Amino acid sequence: MAELGLPQAVKLSGGFKVVWGVASLGTSLISGIYGALLPIFYQDYLGLGARWIALASGIYAVWNALNDPLFGFVSDSTRTRHGRRIPFMRYTAPFLALTFVLVWLAPPKAADVWQFAWMLGSMLLYDTCYTIIGLVYSALLPEVSESDTERNHLQISSSLFAMLGMVLGFLIPDFFRPKGGASPSFLPLRLAMVAVGVVGALLIVATTFKVKERLEFTRVDKPLGLWAQIKATFTSRSFLVLVCQNFMNILVSSLVTGSVFYLADYVVHKPTIVLLACLFVPLILGIPVTNQVRKRLGLVATQQLFLAVAGLGLVAIVLVPASWIPACLALAGFGLAGPQTLTNIFFAQVADEDELRSGVRREGSFFGINAMITKPAQSIAIAIAPLILEAGGFVTREANGGAIFRDQPARALFGIKVFTGLIPGCAMFAGVLILLAYPLRGERLEKMRADVLALHAGKKAAMEASQEPRK
Repeated sequence: MAELGLPQAVKLSGGFKVVWGVASLGTSLISGIYGALLPIFYQDYLGLGARWIALASGIYAVWNALNDPLFGFVSDSTRTRHGRRIPFMRYTAPFLALTFVLVWLAPPKAADVWQFAWMLGSMLLYDTCYTIIGLVYSALLPEVSESDTERNHLQISSSLFAMLGMVLGFLIPDFFRPKGGASPSFLPLRLAMVAVGVVGALLIVATTFKVKERLEFTRVDKPLGLWAQIKATFTSRSFLVLVCQNFMNILVSSLVTGSVFYLADYVVHKPTIVLLACLFVPLILGIPVTNQVRKRLGLVATQQLFLAVAGLGLVAIVLVPASWIPACLALAGFGLAGPQTLTNIFFAQVADEDELRSGVRREGSFFGINAMITKPAQSIAIAIAPLILEAGGFVTREANGGAIFRDQPARALFGIKVFTGLIPGCAMFAGVLILLAYPLRGERLEKMRADVLALHAGKKAAMEASQEPRK
């Protein structure tokens, strides 16, 4: 029981936690389709060469390295009557829908250079909008409560809605994507993408009218300059350890989501929905389990345990017969509940520690620098699959007259297992080792929590005093 008179962490209602997850449904519905469909759409359906895709991914990675810390700094420094985060979410959402739709309007019969230009331009526009919304949404979580338990509940809500969005992100394109023929029609898929973009944007906007920021961080904190923010961020050992581990998470997520269609169509020869169920049902069941394990083992050990489970399931994909792969995906899915649910709680701890050092809450900068370092993992994942497939002699639908080519070379089939299982599995085990260096645990963590509560109580009192009318 809390001691009388001591500052307490903010408690959040059940309704707040549900609405919090609605925005995650909107963003994950859009990003799930983008991550799952982009590689196979441009390589297998449009026939764009692997080197063109790799070049687009490289340029895309450079832009990611620039825009995330920029928008993080802008968000932390913004001062409006609605706060630092909500306005960016509300007014960027329509542009996210528009740029998402543009990705799928590439001309099917155009030369490689024009398809490359369309892919690159639409990716850059889409990612700019997605970066803004994703960054400020993530930055809001540490601000709304100081309690790891409340943050965990918010992240569970966000993760469960995100899983629904990701599942729909596989099912919708799988239902509407061309299934074969010499002249496949892309109209049904494109109309479905318009509907997805509009619905996703509306869900994001709806959340902004329920979730309110704690304005003491806008009205009391004085923003740090750009150089001071960069210096404070890169001198945080906790942040540097976490961002290295999160790089592995992003690489795994991008590789697995971008390869399920390949695995279903060419290796397992089962409907995509079967593999999706094997992956996502255990993942969804594992999300609430993370909270119970965290209470017993602590945040760091819980994350390591789930990463190891996911690694075992993924590496096994290259070792077992095709009929056992669904079981491997189920084990991996349960393990992936850890990084899906716990990573943002780590970032909240890092932001708390930094606030004690700098006096200012700077979640936007941390998430921005994190994305600068980890988002290239998405580009690496986009490039890895086409390069491995091309090296293995993979025959695309476009090269086979628009029809799926089942009799793929053994090297191509093994390549699919490598970028679906072996590479992401090894990345999970690397994450386990990296977290051994994470310093926020035990007595140090408990003292930090008490100091942050006292600091926030002082900021709230200062804001209220500044609003009192002068006599």
